Amino acid sequence: MLRKSLANIKVVDFSQIGAGPTCSMFLGDLGADVVKVEPPNGDHGRKLGPPWYVDDESAIFVSFNRNKRSVCLDLKSEQGLEVAKKLISEADVLVESFRPGVMTRLGLGYESVKTFNPKIVYCAVSAYGSTGEHSGKAGVDGILQAASGLMMLLGEDGDAPSKVQAPIVDVSTGYMASISVIAQLFQRERTGEGGYLDVSLFATAVAIQQSSITAYLGNGELPARTGSAAPYSAPNEAFEANDGWIMVAAYLGDRWSRFCTIIEMPQLIDDSRFSSSSLRVVNRKQMRTELKEIFASKSSAHWIECFERSDILCSKVCDYKDLMSNSALHHLNLITVIEGANGHIYKSPGFPVNSRESLSAPHRAPPKLGQHTQEVLDELGYSPSQIEKMLKVGVAVI
Repeated sequence: MLRKSLANIKVVDFSQIGAGPTCSMFLGDLGADVVKVEPPNGDHGRKLGPPWYVDDESAIFVSFNRNKRSVCLDLKSEQGLEVAKKLISEADVLVESFRPGVMTRLGLGYESVKTFNPKIVYCAVSAYGSTGEHSGKAGVDGILQAASGLMMLLGEDGDAPSKVQAPIVDVSTGYMASISVIAQLFQRERTGEGGYLDVSLFATAVAIQQSSITAYLGNGELPARTGSAAPYSAPNEAFEANDGWIMVAAYLGDRWSRFCTIIEMPQLIDDSRFSSSSLRVVNRKQMRTELKEIFASKSSAHWIECFERSDILCSKVCDYKDLMSNSALHHLNLITVIEGANGHIYKSPGFPVNSRESLSAPHRAPPKLGQHTQEVLDELGYSPSQIEKMLKVGVAVI
């Protein structure tokens, strides 16, 4: 089963908030044993909100931290660092998201770690990478949306800068990091050696804009901000019906002809302004003027029924209430339901590949701070008296 593919892999996770935790969560989804090392006051993500999930738990923390065990350590203490090193010595993967240099100052940088665990796959997630003039700068999802140019793609021309409200750079960076970790683990199987992965939010934010940046590099023109419309094809955008919005993609030749027939405007098929997708992109404003009244005359359900019957790509522009009623969401088991030790039921988007396995493979709920400290210390071989002493002086917290 895919959900058991990393069953023998141990991950120690020092990351916080979004990108790093996404990486380690996906590794946990694939069966890895993920131990999340948190400071005494916890992952910063635990305190972000509203919106909250339940009982003032942060939706941010809940969404990025299933399938992990929480160990709470004071890394500023000598014994806390000793425990961390013992965890790392037994790990296959280390994930961290401190500013470059922090782990080195703690004695946990890659050059130090590989001396006692040469097979470690060390994944460092940062805003701008571990080298270069920007390496010391911190950054979060919104800052990297701004720095990468992504914000200036969103909205309409003349609008204030806008961001994707879902943390798209964090999540995409987490995906990239997890793919890289798995590739490095595969390489290790062949060579016996671990490696260092330098993963940055900035690099990912640039990479997810491949088509628009490629166009700019080719023609030197800043992309127009076109709202819902794809800048490279038309019609491929949202239109307002008399009860809401629908998204329509009918830019290929045959679909354009069928589209015009359905909306009872066959004269547009061979109109010199709109006879190709490229011309429709250039003359988009005129095209939308021609289409506005006809779309507003009927309901979204009417248009969707007509378009789907003729194999024209379309969808209602949905909010989350609409999404939760979509049968595809449930057929693909895209919402993971986990029962926590506190009796709470946690629901969030799950691992998106082969997700039907979630029905038979159990998940671990997002951990409470320090929930597994004693359990993991016991596994590392510390005696009950040693654990009690660490808890008493605050080296470890449960």
